[in-house]
Amino acid sequence: MAQSMAIETSFNVPFVAAMALREKQIQQNYRPIIAVHKWFARRPGTLFRGLTLAEFGNGRLADIFYEGHDFPGVSVADPFMGGGTPLIEANRVGCDVLGFDINPMSAWIVREEVEHLDLKRYAAAASKLQADLSSKVGDLYRTRDVIYGIDNVPVKYFLWVKVIECEVCRKDIDLFPGYLIVEDKRHPRNVLVCAACGDLNEVVTLDSPGGCSGCSAPLRVGGPAKRGQCPCPHCCHSNRYPRPGAGPMRHRLFAIEYFSPDHKASHQGRFFKKPDTNDLVSVVKASERWHGTRSEFVPDDSIPNGDETDRLHRWGYSRYRDLFNERQLLGLEASCQLIAQVKEERVRHALATNLSDLLRYQNMLCRYDIMALKSLDIFSVHGFPVGLVQVESNLLGIINGNGTNVGSGGWSNIVEKYTKAKRYCDEPFEVRVEGNKKVQVSVQGEWIGETRKNFRSRKVSILCSDSSVTKLPAGSLDAVFTDPPYFGNVQYGELMDFCYVWLRRLAAAGSEGFEATTAKSAGELTGNTTQARGLEHFTEGLANVYRNMAHALKPGAPLAFTYHHNKIEAYHAVGVAILDAGLTCSASLPCPAEMGGSIHIHGTGSSIVDTVFVCRVSGQAPTKWLFDTPEALAKIVACDLADLRAAGMKPTPGDTRCVVFGHLTRMAIWNLRDIWRIDITTSKKLHQFALAVGAFGSLDTILAALNRVPIAKLAVDLPLFNRTARSGVVDAVSF
Repeated sequence: MAQSMAIETSFNVPFVAAMALREKQIQQNYRPIIAVHKWFARRPGTLFRGLTLAEFGNGRLADIFYEGHDFPGVSVADPFMGGGTPLIEANRVGCDVLGFDINPMSAWIVREEVEHLDLKRYAAAASKLQADLSSKVGDLYRTRDVIYGIDNVPVKYFLWVKVIECEVCRKDIDLFPGYLIVEDKRHPRNVLVCAACGDLNEVVTLDSPGGCSGCSAPLRVGGPAKRGQCPCPHCCHSNRYPRPGAGPMRHRLFAIEYFSPDHKASHQGRFFKKPDTNDLVSVVKASERWHGTRSEFVPDDSIPNGDETDRLHRWGYSRYRDLFNERQLLGLEASCQLIAQVKEERVRHALATNLSDLLRYQNMLCRYDIMALKSLDIFSVHGFPVGLVQVESNLLGIINGNGTNVGSGGWSNIVEKYTKAKRYCDEPFEVRVEGNKKVQVSVQGEWIGETRKNFRSRKVSILCSDSSVTKLPAGSLDAVFTDPPYFGNVQYGELMDFCYVWLRRLAAAGSEGFEATTAKSAGELTGNTTQARGLEHFTEGLANVYRNMAHALKPGAPLAFTYHHNKIEAYHAVGVAILDAGLTCSASLPCPAEMGGSIHIHGTGSSIVDTVFVCRVSGQAPTKWLFDTPEALAKIVACDLADLRAAGMKPTPGDTRCVVFGHLTRMAIWNLRDIWRIDITTSKKLHQFALAVGAFGSLDTILAALNRVPIAKLAVDLPLFNRTARSGVVDAVSF
């Protein structure tokens, strides 16, 4: 069998799916490299390792997955680099890599991931920064332990509630959507804020919480702020919010979670308190210090219009600096000034990257998870969520007596994660399940980077540029592995601007892409109402990129990419792009790619399963994957679902839908490949592709056929369909 058939015969769906599923539950444990900096919707590294080894390796995938590999002279490109997962996996096994992305944050982050860092020098610089920062602002993050009567203990989190002025009586109104701030899951009891006096009350049951221990007023769970309206507790006037013309809302500090090192071991639960006079004085001190500081690094950029940023405008935010309170601005400015003084550029860039990532937790859009009792970073959903209760994390972070971090969102947390990420570059590993245990397996001979002592160098080219127009030599690539945009509404450019406006002030002059005032680009392929980017824009952009990549591929080399969407129309765009590039889809493989519990998809009915489309100019496709009736397709889908169940998944209706869409797209490409015309309009192409997909029947018809597939017969037929190659001979048809 020719090498061009490698993924089609060697990719093992149950094995890779099981690996990917476990990885996505705790991705930083399987791929610590992702902790260099936040990026969105990262696909599993285990998936792209599986694809790379299936294409270039020699042996059963389940065996060679844990072995060290080196593929000199093999060149792999990613035209939609994003967080860099496909490139990192290819680079790790010795491939030369070429990455593109029009977002300058992407290029910066991937360079940070790949470029070597002297960890000793970094650790020294990070320690000095944290010590200097502590001397400047550390006193603003201390409080009194009211339970044991100890002063000067560290604050973990400050809880703030939004406040408006009543339109009638002009008194302040706290916009509490609810008074429950702590559930009794990781704390012995529920904690309720008294609506009358603000005291914190620990209660056993929420059904009958009783009266406040401080003022005896009845405690209640539900708050008055609902659906943009809140009655004034003083005059009963119903006030509407938000009020965009009034600017950003004020916040009131109403609760603190702190850490008491000397009593944590013997204390039941966490430590909570109502702010005392000294806590409120610290807020005033922070404000006074900030107004006495000459700012060099805090951005004054306006928040531009956009699908996500317009939400901020509706809440009165007009500048990025509005998203931070004065204590945060003071600490972040001090951090930037200290970073700018670091002489060694590589270390300075690392700390600047840390600062950029730290911003996720050091802002006034973060929310407090009342069950997990921690801060949820601003990007825990793929947007700018504006809540009524916000959490401010300790900027410095807290390290207990064992040397481990307490809480999240501080410098000590970010430095620890970054250190682990860069250590992984030198000592990558895999995690293998042995019985009930997960065993970390060191993979000897593999590493991530461009150069390393006693090892041969690899070519690494990371470009902030449009991959559709960059000229690449014909026949120069052995593979293209990528995770393209999904025509979803995740506005990566708008979201990354939040970090970019800070980072560009710390980046070295001349850093590629950082001359622009925004990370946004009109060339982005996500759907965007504000910029009138629709399905045709997405189709044409994807086709231009795939056409350019196909030109650079060696004969028979694969372009493989992950994709899923809730609507079949988004797959029409993918099919048109593949056909416009002169490619044929030889495989559509299912693999879980997201965590089912992810906040941004939980409860939405969305799929966590991607289709991996494997495309080539020429090659062979197994005849067992060809179909022309709903019944034949249903049999293939049933076996895919069986593979996913064997991996430990419980496929949902959304997962099934996406698996069906993947096969429909592949087969429509197969049927149209010989009659496809690239000289007609995009609108006509999409219509033609929709007709080809529709020829196989409606989704309901296919699902009905799937329900008729006999499970007993499926168990007998499964070895014929299972993706794991059992011999070197596969019944296939050439294209």
